[in-house]
Amino acid sequence: MPEPRVKAITLRINGRAFTVPAGTSVAAALALAGDFISRSDLAGRPRGPSCGMGVCFECRATVDGVPEVLTCLTPCREDLEVVTDA
Repeated sequence: MPEPRVKAITLRINGRAFTVPAGTSVAAALALAGDFISRSDLAGRPRGPSCGMGVCFECRATVDGVPEVLTCLTPCREDLEVVTDA
């Protein structure tokens, strides 16, 4: 019996194209891309996803031009544009 194919999604992270499996969160896509830092705090220290469930607000990034999006709660979709402070 053939295995079901996993749909792949291509998005852009800081201008670079990445392909991830469907159902991947933007925070996970950032980690897969090696950009686990999503923003900087007011002192310029790097911040990244911590809780993975939208409680800590450390995973915020600009998604499709909308700032402060919680990337851990945002699923990837085709042609999504993600910009981090990293």
